Amino acid sequence: MRYRTLGRTGIKVSPYGLGALMFATRVGNPDPEDSIRVIHKALDAGINLIDTSDAYGDSEEVVGRALKGRRDAVVLATKFGRPAGTDPNQQGGSRRWIMTAVESSLRRLQTDHLDLYQVHKLDPDTDIEETLSALTDLIRAGKVRAIGSSNTPAVDIADAHWLSERRGLERFRTEQLPYSILNRGAENDVLPAAQRYGLGTLVWGPLGQGMLTGRVRKGRPNDLSRARYFKHLNDERRVDVVEQLVPLAGEAGLPLAHLAMAFTIAHPGVTSTLLGARTVEQLDDLLNGLGVALTDDILERIDAIVPPGTDVTRLDQAYVPPAVLDPNLRRRAAGERGAA
Repeated sequence: MRYRTLGRTGIKVSPYGLGALMFATRVGNPDPEDSIRVIHKALDAGINLIDTSDAYGDSEEVVGRALKGRRDAVVLATKFGRPAGTDPNQQGGSRRWIMTAVESSLRRLQTDHLDLYQVHKLDPDTDIEETLSALTDLIRAGKVRAIGSSNTPAVDIADAHWLSERRGLERFRTEQLPYSILNRGAENDVLPAAQRYGLGTLVWGPLGQGMLTGRVRKGRPNDLSRARYFKHLNDERRVDVVEQLVPLAGEAGLPLAHLAMAFTIAHPGVTSTLLGARTVEQLDDLLNGLGVALTDDILERIDAIVPPGTDVTRLDQAYVPPAVLDPNLRRRAAGERGAA
């Protein structure tokens, strides 16, 4: 395993990490003991990065149990910010919530520190200085080693970097973002911004939420049980791209999933790609692709199918800026719209 440096932190991480959403018993593997076996097998294979979140049900508890006796060998990352209850103050990026959320995550993960603590998404109702100030205090208290952001537009990455320098606060050292053959929009701005500011990047969704496993094919029965959560699984444009990628993977002598995994880590701005295996069998299949490196010819042929910087439809879970969601943020008041 050739480890990579996580941004400018000096922390070494495997080029593939383990995403822990599927270890939550309600949305992923219902058997915690099986999930623990998956985690142990990944660690034995040389994967040393595990990423979870306080919003992933009981995932943190399962990960905490799995890491007993092995914590020091793991780069442990979790996230905060998404709603953790019905109380409006149990979410977001306020100091009040951050100080509560970190203690809860530490307890569930059965550790006294986090290697990486990430904002699941920036909170538009909270000044970023408030968030960075609280996270800085956590680093100074020894509870957190490094901080990061997730699903962040490039302009906000730059703004947070500038503010940290101006106010003498800790900087975001990482960015977690969606990136796959089907969703290459990050190549336009987020990945270049991360490279410019020295951020490590953790990629989620490298298999296109299951589309790039080859299970979803045109005119064939497939398991669309998750379609009510991921509407893009029914998108014909994405299926059409998969139909072009399958023979390309065959020519390269690779399963489609291994082609998709290797594509993400070929980008110089990507530090580590998170694999979301739910079972030991799924992990075994993904581990077989750890040594795959794509040739320039294969990468150029992927570019011809999905041009660089383009998305084959937006992901259902993708970040949408407030100005896109709220018409009032992109329209002048009715009486101010004229030029006269």
